[in-house]
Amino acid sequence: MRDDLYGRLAPGPDKTGDGCMHFVEGMVMTGIGIAVAYTGVQQEKPLYVIGGVALALLCFIGTFVVVRGDGREKAAAEAGSPRAELVWQPAHYCYGCTSVFCPGGVPWQGTLTPEQFKKLVWTEAGYADQLPAGDKARDVEVPSQVRPGTS
Repeated sequence: MRDDLYGRLAPGPDKTGDGCMHFVEGMVMTGIGIAVAYTGVQQEKPLYVIGGVALALLCFIGTFVVVRGDGREKAAAEAGSPRAELVWQPAHYCYGCTSVFCPGGVPWQGTLTPEQFKKLVWTEAGYADQLPAGDKARDVEVPSQVRPGTS
């Protein structure tokens, strides 16, 4: 139950290096497409040329679409980080009851599971849409009475 506690309580997505890695992967795949096309030219096989060029173009365009999306997600994470810190920083985790709370009820009141807390932080920061598939926080509901600014 306490496995990967930091991941379950993460204040935001870790977007360091995603765009660079995706760019490198895409350019390698583009290079493979160019190599297939070149092989087709050398061996006089037009199907290889057409397939290689199509692969190279598809990978090249796809790479820039993915890298652009990574950039947008990273910008959203950086913009929301100060808002996330306002909710995340004063929170405390209780190992005995495995819940998260804010002493004194500021900036939010009540106790939450780690998944509810993560969803609350990410929602307040504006990047809840970046919760990865399979993350339990994606499917939980945060009770409305614990939202910052409500009582």
